Amino acid sequence: MSALADYNAQSGTLIPVWTLEIQTRPDDTDRILDAIMAVHPLSYGRYQRTASISAVGMETTQPEAGSTTTTHVASFEAGATETYPMVELKISIERDRAALERIMDAILYVHHYEQPVIFVREDWASRAAYDPNSDNPNRWWNDGRGLPERIV
Repeated sequence: MSALADYNAQSGTLIPVWTLEIQTRPDDTDRILDAIMAVHPLSYGRYQRTASISAVGMETTQPEAGSTTTTHVASFEAGATETYPMVELKISIERDRAALERIMDAILYVHHYEQPVIFVREDWASRAAYDPNSDNPNRWWNDGRGLPERIV
């Protein structure tokens, strides 16, 4: 048993989760999240559809002969380097194999690559001692700043 299994601070607990880190096109994150939500709520405490999306970076590869790229892009030469914009979409779920299988199937169905880069890690996630009326001066409803401005 992990040393974290009985972690219980005044501020909350830790629970075992799987973290999935999915590399994808920046404009596909909502499509992937929508597909996941059809099979799992992505709960984090009392919030659903919880995910993080990195800033846009790059992914690079050298497709081999017989790859999808060499099959569908007539002018592409096997072994040539290709680089595209990419974000990392990160979610966490309970360590439940059936849930993981449903989520992976959903991702693989809607992902634009036939071989998407997806990392699955065993992690521990925090769960705060929840109090929506806390008078802690650092909470957004008490700090005078409120929530940050929404992106979308």
